[in-house]
Amino acid sequence: MEETLATLRRSKRGRPPKPREEDHADFVEEADAAGLAPPHSKRKRAASAAGAASLEDQPLIDIIKHNGRLISHAVKKLVEDYESNKNSVMFQILAMLFEACGAKHEIYPDYLRESDVDDIVLSLVDLARKGLVEDNYSTKQKDLKHFKENLVTFWDSLVLECQNGPLFDDTLFQKVKDYVVALSCTPPRVYRQVASLVGLQLVTSFISVAKTLSGQRETTQRQLNAEKKKQSDGPLIESLNNRLALTHENITYLEDLMRKIFNGLFMHRYRDVDPEIRMSCIKSLGIWVVSYPSLFLQDIYLKYLGWTLNDKNAGVRRTSILALQSLYEVEANIPSLGLFTERFYTRMIQLADDIDVSVAVSAIGLIKQLLRRAIGELVYDHLIAQNIKTSQPGARDGENEPSEVHIGRMLQILREFSDDPILSSYVIDDIWDDMKAMRDWRCMISVLLDENPGIELTDMDGTNLVRMLHASAKKAVGERIIPAMDNRKLYYNKGQKETLENSKREITSALLTRYPHLLRKYMSDKAKISPLVDMMVLLKLEMYSFKRQEKHFKAAIDLITDAFFKHGEKDALRSCIKAITFCCTDCQADLKDYAENKLKNLEDELVLKVKTAIKEVEAGDDEYSLLVNLKRLYELQLSKPVKNESLFDDMYRILSHLREMDNEVKSFLLLNMYLQVAWCLHAIDGENPSETSIDELFSKQSSLFDQLYYYLVVLPTYQKEGRSTTVLSCRVCIITAEMWCLFKKSKYSSTRLESLGYLPQVDMVQKFWKLCEQQLNISDETEDEDANEEYIEDANRDAVNIAATKLVLADTVPKDYLGPEIVSHYASHGASTTEIIKHLITSLKKNADFDKGALFFEALKRAYERYMTHVNDGENQTLTGKSYSECQDLASRLAGSYVGAARTKNKSEILKIIQDGVSFAFADLPNQLSFLEAALLPFVSKLPSADIPDILADVEKRTQDADMNGDQSAWHPYFTFVEHLREKHAKNEVLHGGGKACEATGPTEKG
Repeated sequence: MEETLATLRRSKRGRPPKPREEDHADFVEEADAAGLAPPHSKRKRAASAAGAASLEDQPLIDIIKHNGRLISHAVKKLVEDYESNKNSVMFQILAMLFEACGAKHEIYPDYLRESDVDDIVLSLVDLARKGLVEDNYSTKQKDLKHFKENLVTFWDSLVLECQNGPLFDDTLFQKVKDYVVALSCTPPRVYRQVASLVGLQLVTSFISVAKTLSGQRETTQRQLNAEKKKQSDGPLIESLNNRLALTHENITYLEDLMRKIFNGLFMHRYRDVDPEIRMSCIKSLGIWVVSYPSLFLQDIYLKYLGWTLNDKNAGVRRTSILALQSLYEVEANIPSLGLFTERFYTRMIQLADDIDVSVAVSAIGLIKQLLRRAIGELVYDHLIAQNIKTSQPGARDGENEPSEVHIGRMLQILREFSDDPILSSYVIDDIWDDMKAMRDWRCMISVLLDENPGIELTDMDGTNLVRMLHASAKKAVGERIIPAMDNRKLYYNKGQKETLENSKREITSALLTRYPHLLRKYMSDKAKISPLVDMMVLLKLEMYSFKRQEKHFKAAIDLITDAFFKHGEKDALRSCIKAITFCCTDCQADLKDYAENKLKNLEDELVLKVKTAIKEVEAGDDEYSLLVNLKRLYELQLSKPVKNESLFDDMYRILSHLREMDNEVKSFLLLNMYLQVAWCLHAIDGENPSETSIDELFSKQSSLFDQLYYYLVVLPTYQKEGRSTTVLSCRVCIITAEMWCLFKKSKYSSTRLESLGYLPQVDMVQKFWKLCEQQLNISDETEDEDANEEYIEDANRDAVNIAATKLVLADTVPKDYLGPEIVSHYASHGASTTEIIKHLITSLKKNADFDKGALFFEALKRAYERYMTHVNDGENQTLTGKSYSECQDLASRLAGSYVGAARTKNKSEILKIIQDGVSFAFADLPNQLSFLEAALLPFVSKLPSADIPDILADVEKRTQDADMNGDQSAWHPYFTFVEHLREKHAKNEVLHGGGKACEATGPTEKG
């Protein structure tokens, strides 16, 4: 819904809205053009007088379409005339409502008065079915750019102008409400759009009047109470009682109208197929709850805001988030939001990782409010209430209490979120500025080392305190600990930089001699070791030399190296490598040499462990040692090359000979082989490469392709199911795509490295896509089961889809095959897949040689061929029906890209899709005729009616010699298609035959 500016701009009850500045500017320009521009003040009076005089000649709908500045005058006249001629005014208002919906009706006052609401609305729907409507709501016509704003202003002005009379006569607005609700539930989308806009604005305007009446009721009640204290029973008390009763009755009447519109309109339209209608409903509900909480701040209304957090459209999700932000901003709302928060807070947190960036950014803002408001009560209980109980007399807000007390309370809070590290980070971030104890580094270290008898840590408390130490240290040195609202780089002035440097010195000073003790104590704890090791990159390492504490630095590096070989989890391994490489680059002199030697020794030891583990597995031993060391090797190779002449050959040998190894072992062997190849390519001198280095790389390239192609062939038929098979399949797809991109043939042509250029054969690209397609068909539920598995973000169907898309965009493989295959899944696998493919199409459009029509047609064919495969295999009807629906959804989505001016600009493209589609459908009569209905109907609706006869003639000509007396179900799609063509052509004939040259809006759409 458009922003309800009309409501917001009113400062006094009953005052009509001021004319818009742009309307006044239009009037001035007209006057100037005629050479009649008088002084400014006279011009205003002239405009007002001219507007009043012209009301007699203009229907209401024309004023709303083109003369918004006359709305206030029109509303005043309607209200004045209502007293003497109710039926006439009611007809004008309702006729304007029908015309605003776009209906070209011929309803007369007597017919309107005598007919039921349902009969009138059915006749309006019938007009839409015949194409006798115009779309004022979505039109791009310049002279209608203020239509929605003017329509909202009209209804707001009418409600406020009627608040002293017609609003409460139980006739006018009851009738308006009935028609608005009925029109909002009709199939034509434009009817629903306009009716929803009007109905939602009516509730907003009713709220404005109800708030005014509530203020009057409170004033009257105070006066009545004052009079009663005087113990007088005169006429004044009776008058005040009557006024109080009338005001209360009017408020109750308005609230009843609001409920009826909510139940009749909102409860159906908040889940409309049109996301804009859904957004307008949720936006309005947010405004209502904030502005009139006495009625709407209840769970029966709030639940709709919670439900739409799961909407498939990103705009709707964001609108719901913004509405909730406005609720949590108001302190008085928090108690009433308790049950709602408890029910929906998990979903709010999940949205911080939404695929749509704008939704994720808005969700982060909502979470911060949630912490400040909803969790604020918990913080108060633990930090303030206890503080008051335990503080000494004269102490202010616990300023004299030791840090241990505050840290204990903070740990008590974090226990509430111990299962959710992300939410813990939000809590720490929110409280950090207000709790100095979180910057008492020595105290936290002392507690972790059990040197403080006042605090006895449980295992979970210890984990939370380590997280708090790391997060607090990051924040102190200027790093973010929660996702940013935007991706802008942080900049600091000189003073801020000095503060951050001082914080870094303080942290380093506190850890200088104690860091090895912490690492040694928590060496075996996988939950604590990663954040502890991460502390290394926050330190000012030169202080180890200045303070002559080199032995403690060396002890820390030794312990971090020990941790690397003690753990096999991704976080711990990644933290260890990051810390050691940081020391290799950030240290100076002897300390840098020590770190570099340690890293070299780590590399040598790891290579030896991998080679030994390979031999043990070949000898029949357990694979665990090989798996964990391959993970370590992978993490190391992500940061630096690992140089060993025979390691690649060892990995290739075991992959070739032991095909029955665990799939996860195979995955990490392939990953490490790929990284070896990538580093080998990186090391080659592009200007003067040696023949030896080229031959070595070519050998590794060929060996890796041999392994990848083996799995491309066998995995699609692999009988062993499970998550490990899925991960291996994903890895093979992704590594294959990366290798093809890395050695793209055109990249190396006419260079010294031309022999390394590679172009895959078409049959291998087809095998690659077959395996990719299997991963796309994995259900959401299967992926969700393993959402917490390590490396899951690197090996899921989105990663596979992105890898395949990358091949098309980089022009690495022939896009005539792979492009349509990918696009054919546009509408089949959920929002993330849709977004990836949408990005592919958008990127391809930037290429001048891109043939969008050919891509779309081929994609439709591939989707349809999948459906026909299900039909021919005789599989269950549910799967066949799903495949057919996916084909229809794909067609609708692709056709939906031709909107507005694009329909005219790309008419030849649309026509070519239809012509090629008809040829394809008739290529195998009657088996492929369902392609007409499944894939082409949405494109037909995008063509002008003038092009329909040629298509109709072509289709009918193709059946002249066909035997149509056989299987009638096979011919049904043909008859449906022809009927649709004839109907669209007939609409055009009716419109032109009646002398009205306006284009129909197309087939009606179901809500």
